Amino acid sequence: MDGVSAVRAYTLIAVLALLAGGWMLNEAPTQEIEDDKQFLSGDTDALPASTEEQGGDDDSPELRRGGGEEESDGFAYDLPTSLVAGGGAALGSLALGSFLFEAMRVTVLIALATPLLARMKANRDDMLTRGRILGYLEANAGIHFSALRDALGLANGVSAYHLHTLEGQGEVISWRDGKLRRYAVSSLTKEELSRIRNPIAGTRLAILEVLSDSGQLGLKGSEIRTKLQISRQLLSHHLSELRSSELVEAASDSRRPNWRLSSVGLAALINSRDVARLEAAG
Repeated sequence: MDGVSAVRAYTLIAVLALLAGGWMLNEAPTQEIEDDKQFLSGDTDALPASTEEQGGDDDSPELRRGGGEEESDGFAYDLPTSLVAGGGAALGSLALGSFLFEAMRVTVLIALATPLLARMKANRDDMLTRGRILGYLEANAGIHFSALRDALGLANGVSAYHLHTLEGQGEVISWRDGKLRRYAVSSLTKEELSRIRNPIAGTRLAILEVLSDSGQLGLKGSEIRTKLQISRQLLSHHLSELRSSELVEAASDSRRPNWRLSSVGLAALINSRDVARLEAAG
């Protein structure tokens, strides 16, 4: 899945920055304590010699290094602090993105939880769980991650792990839909997949709902416009698109026929209702 390797690399760099920064912060006080012990014990050989001990006279020019000792110490503390802050901010951004966007949450779960779960030996429970997921996706193609997880009563990491495994085996496909990630079995035809990936919504869904109540007799365009309170031009546009997709059909051969749902349109409407119901429940 796209982004999994990037999340793993991003997380690894953040963790390394935290570890390096923490180690450097711990080392700095330790070094100061050692220097103080040497000074108190009289072991001044290891400490820098003073100006007088080096035999320099008062008139000798001082060698000034840019920044001096204080700037050097400041740099020593700024670097580990920056590493810790940067690592924490990177991990925090992953956590925030996972909270706001389901698609990112799935990617993070797969990137971080899957390697841990993959180390566990596959057993009968794993096979049963994947069978449940496949069966559910066959009946509810296009359902998104959270609704699937809640419907089957699975944990985030377990759901992501098994879906990732099934997708790697070619039994499941997924795609991003805004903030969501949707799943379906890979055995779907191109036509079925096209309808699922481009669900009927808005005015077109409302037209299908109105026509579903009219049975085989259908409704005239003027009747549909009255029920939905839309203009003739807008209705004409949507009916043309629905007819091109074979979702509606003419009930007769007259010049201005009644319109009714086709068998394909009825199946698409039922699927849209089922997915909406499941996702609302989730």
